[in-house]
Amino acid sequence: MKILTGEQYEIELNKSDTTIGSHEDLDRTVLKIIEQVRERGDEALIEYTAQFDKVELDNLLVSQEEFIEARALVSDEFIVAIKKAHENISAFHEEQTEKSWFTTKASGIFLGQKITPLARVGIYVPGGKATYPSTVLMNAIPAKIAGVKNIAITTPAGQDGKINPHVLVAAAEVGIETIYKVGGAQAVAALAYGTETVQKVAKIVGPGNAYVARAKKWVFGDVAIDMIAGPSEICVVADETAVPRYVAADLLSQAEHDEQATAVCITTSQSFAEELSEEVKKQTALSERKSIIEKSIEDNGRIVRVDSLNEAFELVNILAPEHLQLMVENPMEQMQFIDNAGAIFLGNHSPEALGDYIAGPNHTLPTSGTSTFSSPLGVYDFIKRSSIIHYSEEALRDVSDDIITLANAEGLSAHANSIAIRKADK
Repeated sequence: MKILTGEQYEIELNKSDTTIGSHEDLDRTVLKIIEQVRERGDEALIEYTAQFDKVELDNLLVSQEEFIEARALVSDEFIVAIKKAHENISAFHEEQTEKSWFTTKASGIFLGQKITPLARVGIYVPGGKATYPSTVLMNAIPAKIAGVKNIAITTPAGQDGKINPHVLVAAAEVGIETIYKVGGAQAVAALAYGTETVQKVAKIVGPGNAYVARAKKWVFGDVAIDMIAGPSEICVVADETAVPRYVAADLLSQAEHDEQATAVCITTSQSFAEELSEEVKKQTALSERKSIIEKSIEDNGRIVRVDSLNEAFELVNILAPEHLQLMVENPMEQMQFIDNAGAIFLGNHSPEALGDYIAGPNHTLPTSGTSTFSSPLGVYDFIKRSSIIHYSEEALRDVSDDIITLANAEGLSAHANSIAIRKADK
């Protein structure tokens, strides 16, 4: 990995565009797919699946027989692990629930907020370079806790026309029976607008490749989305108490996602930086996903040597990483200096992979610097709030003159009249 000074890295960050920018060729393709799915429905989905995934589908829906078959194809150890993850993720997200509330004031004023779950949600679960049963849990569990009644998953089928059994078992664990064998931008379009088979949803959540991300961008407004996710990111802040082989392993855990993933370590020790660089080489050589990791590390892997932890934290807040590991002395105390990070992992024994699978907090996190203004996926993403307002005749009369004054100041005479007409009706 390249070793830079803090100043060099900040210059590099300023030169790079961390947002998802304009991709004209990609957008042309995505917009054509969306148009075709809207016009031709299932027929377009089947054609695009054959074109992009090389799979000929007879049925877009996973059958009950396929769910049963999937259970027989996974190990008992996987069942135990998925149940433990389900329990921990549920316990964490139960703390996020919101309730309707109401308050009564003098003179017959009744105000409040009514919480309503979204009616229907679609979850995109990626395929391709890996399979993601954990994505099923992280997206479906908070939706279930929020009270969403209709949840569907869309995910690409394998060459055999079937969905990965681990994904199906995870879906069964959280009680999702509707799974569409469709991936890519066409799946997003189907969820956004509906087809003969796919029901239109109110919101689409879940990560995906560049086509999925751009499709979510283009359907936003007709349907809600969670975020436009970019490539995976990890930043580790390490001092002399960190273990180089732990840090290297954690950096590679994100680099293996894809070639565009970002893995950065910021350290106060030059000797640690050099030792870490060698450890990354050693572990990369032994990795099953060596080619992906090598490309990711070459393009986006950095070790940054700084003079102090304060400088490290300043860089972190500029980078605003998806995952941040504080592998420093007294990480609980140092956490206060972090303003921008999707998830913060404290200490040598809290690796990012812990959060991916079983700790409980959601692993769907803001990327590409968006943790400066957004948050992890949660129960709050699957509800909507309605304001409740009731005034008695007396209460309205008490504020009538103020409303009329404000309405007239804005030049909205009809607003003023809607109050005045009631004030005059004594």
